[in-house]
Order: sequence, then structure tokens, then C-alpha cells
Amino acid sequence: MVKWLRSPVWLCLLALAGCGGAAKSTGSAQTPAATGTTGTPAPAVDELAAAQRPAANQFPGAAGRSLRQLGAGAGSTAQFGAATGTFTPGTRRLAFALTTSSNQFIYAPSAIYIASSPTAPAQGPFLAPADPTTVPPQFRSAQNAGPGGLKAIYETNLPLPHPGVYDVLTLTRTTHGVIAAPGQVAVAAHSPIPDVGQRPPDIATDTLASVHGNVSLLTTRTPPEQMRSVSVNQVLGKQPVALLFSTPELCTSRVCGPVTDEAVELQQQFGSKLAFIHQEVYVNNKPTLGLRPQLKAFHLETEPWLFTVNRQGVIAARLEGAFGINSLRQALQAALKS
Repeated sequence: MVKWLRSPVWLCLLALAGCGGAAKSTGSAQTPAATGTTGTPAPAVDELAAAQRPAANQFPGAAGRSLRQLGAGAGSTAQFGAATGTFTPGTRRLAFALTTSSNQFIYAPSAIYIASSPTAPAQGPFLAPADPTTVPPQFRSAQNAGPGGLKAIYETNLPLPHPGVYDVLTLTRTTHGVIAAPGQVAVAAHSPIPDVGQRPPDIATDTLASVHGNVSLLTTRTPPEQMRSVSVNQVLGKQPVALLFSTPELCTSRVCGPVTDEAVELQQQFGSKLAFIHQEVYVNNKPTLGLRPQLKAFHLETEPWLFTVNRQGVIAARLEGAFGINSLRQALQAALKS
């Protein structure tokens, strides 16, 4: 039976990793993030190829039913762990992972339903394809391993018309039956974080010149990435920009390494079209010294974040938390279209 719990705010890759800033956990106790593939549990369901291509006919229509009714036919339940936590009214991106009670990932075709409460009429299904977070060996860093051996992140766009707490239900169709995972999304009336369609702060980001050649102050990635030649204020409004806030070695969410590696891979394809800029998170790369002024200018309290900005200096796409290679590619393309 699906258990519905009224719990505060949002989840952070439930029981797999800690969260930075204002993140809250509403599940089981958090465990240390994995540092490699050795010793990490194998996925409980490993149908990743099918998970990347869910189809509407695999899931029941809401047809006036509640989340409780939609979940009643599931053969088992899973834990829902959100990888995004900043929601304001509108159509918003929700990224999440699904795990068993023993922290094993579930990869299979999935869709989400949403309602104002577990017993209210639901909307859906909203297909949530799994987006791979892995990259070819030549683009992998020493910090590449995601929490628990994460190989992909689910993602969908949900209509969130009003502030408040919404209940969600994920149905995952596996070869052995349907799995249900309840969760919640907290929507604030507003957020100071720059959004799509707005102009970002005209900040000076760190470059090799600004740190007098000390690469260790520019990046915690091993090996260092090549995203430090220019500052945002040198190119904003002149050419498209991909600005990534992440700290591969010190990341609280443990997904900075994988998403930075994804950016390194796509820089090979898009580097002549966009300025790729990576900004570390902590002053002098020491968490005890607090956040760098660049994050404060964007009102960021968690990591990672990606902003792509078009040639006119307007944000074309924004990705919070974990994201896969397809979402990153689409964000880059959005900046080039505008």
C-alpha cells in the first residue's frame, strides 16, 4: 500500500546524499555518498534503455481519479527523491531519483501525477524520461561518481499554478509490475534566483588571470576543466554563455562531479558557439569560509546550478541540481536559438 505522509518541503536524492543550503530531507536517514562504483549496490531495476523512452500508453489516464486511487493498483512502492527544490508558480522542471528502501536505484519507464492532496483529482500522466548522467571515459574526472552509483536522473515539467504544497505520485512500469512512489513539491510565491527570460547579474567570474595562475583556486576538478578563459562580464550580451556553478570535490549533493563532466563533454561540441564558464562555490575552496560572492549575486544556496544565456544577455535555460546529458544539450541549444 502507498503510504501518504504530509511532510515539509523537498527531498534531496533521498537517503543517498546530503543537500546544500536550504535543502530539507523528508525520508530515511542520509548515508555518506559513494566515491566510486566499488561497493555501491546494483540497481534494483535496471531497465535504463526503456526508462529513457516512456510512452503515454504505458500509464493510466487520471480520468478524475485521485493519487491514492491511481497508486492502489501498484504491486510495490519506492522512495521518491527530488533533485530540484526551487519552485515558483508556472510550468517547472522536476528532477528526481527512485530507490528502494535499501537505496538501490530503479530505472524503468516512469510518469508523474500531481494533485493538491492525495485524495483530490489528479492531473497526468506527465512522462518523466530518464536522462543519463554518465559520460565516455575521456571526459570522466576523479569526482565522476554520483551518489549511490547514479546512472540517470528522471525529469519532467509539471504545471504548478499556485504557491503551496502539491502531492505527486510516480508510477514506474517494470517488466515485473508497477511501482508507486509518492512525494511532494513545495511551491513558493517567488524566488530571488534569476529565471528564464530575465537578465542575470553582470558578475565577474574567476579566471586564470584573476587568481594569478593558481588553477587550484579555480576548480576542484581532477583533472582541471578548460572553462576559465573569460569572465561573465566580459561576454554577457556579446555571445551565448553557459555558466555552471559547481564544486566537484566539495559538492554537498555529490552530483557536481557528474554534471561538470557532462559540460566538459559537450564543450567539445558547443565550445565554438558558447562561452563555457565554470565557477566554484566556496571562497578559496574552503566551505568554512562560506559561499563565493558570485553565488550570492545569483542568490544561490545550493549546488550545482547551470544558466545558459543567449547573445542578447537573457537567460534561455536554467537547470538546478542533478541533470543529464540530454537536458544539458537542450539548455545549450536554447541559448543558441534565442
